[in-house]
Amino acid sequence: MSAVPQERRVVTAIPGPKSQELQARRTATVAGGVGSVLPVFTARAGGGIIEDVDGNRLIDFGSGIAVTSVGASAEAVVRRASAQLADFTHTCFMVTPYEGYVEVCEALAELTPGEHEKKSALFNSGAEAVENAVKIARAYTKRQAVVVFDHGYHGRTNLTMALTSKNMPYKNGFGPFAPEVYRVPVAYGYRWPTGPENCGAEASAQAIDQISKQVGADNVAAIIIEPVLGEGGFIEPAKGFLPAIAQFAKDNGIVFVADEIQSGFCRTGQWFACEDEGVVPDLITTAKGIAGGLPLAAVTGRAEIMDAAHAGGLGGTYGGNPVACAGALGSIETMKELDLNAKAKRIEEVMKGRLAAVQEKCDIVGDIRGRGAMIAIELVKSGTKDPNPEATAAVAKACHAAGVLVLTCGTYGNVLRFLPPLVIGEDLLNEGLDVVAEAIASV
Repeated sequence: MSAVPQERRVVTAIPGPKSQELQARRTATVAGGVGSVLPVFTARAGGGIIEDVDGNRLIDFGSGIAVTSVGASAEAVVRRASAQLADFTHTCFMVTPYEGYVEVCEALAELTPGEHEKKSALFNSGAEAVENAVKIARAYTKRQAVVVFDHGYHGRTNLTMALTSKNMPYKNGFGPFAPEVYRVPVAYGYRWPTGPENCGAEASAQAIDQISKQVGADNVAAIIIEPVLGEGGFIEPAKGFLPAIAQFAKDNGIVFVADEIQSGFCRTGQWFACEDEGVVPDLITTAKGIAGGLPLAAVTGRAEIMDAAHAGGLGGTYGGNPVACAGALGSIETMKELDLNAKAKRIEEVMKGRLAAVQEKCDIVGDIRGRGAMIAIELVKSGTKDPNPEATAAVAKACHAAGVLVLTCGTYGNVLRFLPPLVIGEDLLNEGLDVVAEAIASV
């Protein structure tokens, strides 16, 4: 159990005086382009609580954006990473390799969907993983075009900005972007013109038609999609959409890439979100929840595709850092020992029940969606489906003031997303939801 007391406590204004002092120092020396959701400075964190420098304890419904799924100071992560720190911090796997990297690749081969032979390459961040998946797919297919989807988010590097659909704050003023990237519709059930029941079939037909006509299937190296779209608003593609796109890719020799950076590692109640409809990707990208808060990412996939890149073509100085690899092994150990898939399903049950009760009373809650501990509500203007980003910001602000950290997202900025640590206590989860319900009612 975490050493941080698992109780909400608000003893100063949020942010408090010490956080405000640190914020002044930050403003003087940290680049203005680096934002923060809430300028409270963390002193320690664990379980479902973040404690700030003023002694406030906030219920954590963010997990560092789905990173600290096992908690921010999980025993197995700390134990394994500390032991590795004492042995060596770095050699660079491309200079002299070490067992931890191999062990992580073995674990990924075991855990990711499909019975085929798999290999992995390790990197530092989700954007790096996606970028390398594109490199690998291009090397394997000898093609160039990459297809992505409306509302998708894939990172902040030049190539992954091109893959990302949302302009502000991710792309605005940062172009020109990498070429040969094509965007097609996604099955966004809540906003599909003919209704969610028709969405999967119609959206997949539209997407396939656009790829075939505008790009040419024979030119496509990779199709990349988040099985649950994260930054775009926790959109679950309508049933039938992912299998249809995956089948189209298979029929046309296109590498199908599941971007599971936010949705992976028990977050949706399965090891990976694509398992929900039995989709087996050719390549899968992971990061965020993989290593209990240490920087690590991976591309895992069919051995023959992963081996397409020439020796020396993949890598990076820090990729698969030994301390991060130790953290990943501790994180996976924790997920198995505590059955965090079951915990995520229970979190979904509690959250959806509580949020449905809020929706009955408040007509600004247009949609409740997501799976496991990846749940969102889309806020709209009363009696319409018009996005309501003002209400969303107001609800988030009220939650923060009351000691509950929530995140917003969505192409229209009107989605509240909930990513609690999978180890959060149910009493704390319900207390946080009490605050969310009060905040929505007050708005």
